[in-house]
Amino acid sequence: MQPASTAAQQTVFTAKGLAKMYDMGEIKVHALVDVDLTIQKGEFIVLLGPSGSGKSTLLNILGGLDRPTSGSAMFADHDLTHATDEELTTYRRDHVGFVFQFYNLIPSLTVLENVELVTDIVANPMPALDALALVGLAERVDHFPSQLSGGEQQRVAIARAIVKRPEVLLCDEPTGALDYVTGKLVLEVIARINRELGTTAVVITHNAAIAGMADRVLYLGGGRIERVLHNEHKLAPSELTW
Repeated sequence: MQPASTAAQQTVFTAKGLAKMYDMGEIKVHALVDVDLTIQKGEFIVLLGPSGSGKSTLLNILGGLDRPTSGSAMFADHDLTHATDEELTTYRRDHVGFVFQFYNLIPSLTVLENVELVTDIVANPMPALDALALVGLAERVDHFPSQLSGGEQQRVAIARAIVKRPEVLLCDEPTGALDYVTGKLVLEVIARINRELGTTAVVITHNAAIAGMADRVLYLGGGRIERVLHNEHKLAPSELTW
């Protein structure tokens, strides 16, 4: 077998002609329309656009949570379009970390136990304590979710997502339920994971200010990528204002 080219090895996601239509009775909703996209290893991508622009649909397809109606989506050499349910489950487990607006922690488990749950189902996890140290919660491991602030709970959710050493971290409005100061702390954690671990990060937001910390910003509207902005100078989360 011939080795893949260096460029091919660095490509994480490739989408071509990606479309998603939802049939709502007599109404057909075109959530994505003819989307072409390439994301490279280690990039920090922000998906920006109003509600209904297709951001979450695109993220869900890249994360193996949904399938396109037409077109193709690839993760490296994994065909996400034609994968079986079992193959998509394996893909999500082995390659993707998810962070959502709501933390989905198990209230009866401690911080450490919430993160350790994931280590039982993957092949090569990092120690749960290391993941919690990366998000600045090494001192809170024995606390329960109810004893944490919203920002701390979100950081536990990030630790849970990264403990399995995913190639990509997909974040859907990770600061949407947080105040200004706490939101910036959470963004710093995501930026640190991207910077120190080389994890490809794709972040959905309504907040245009967050675009400043991305390598590239994809502006979505009407299910299409309307324009792409390359940031020559990325901002640190501490430099963002909104």
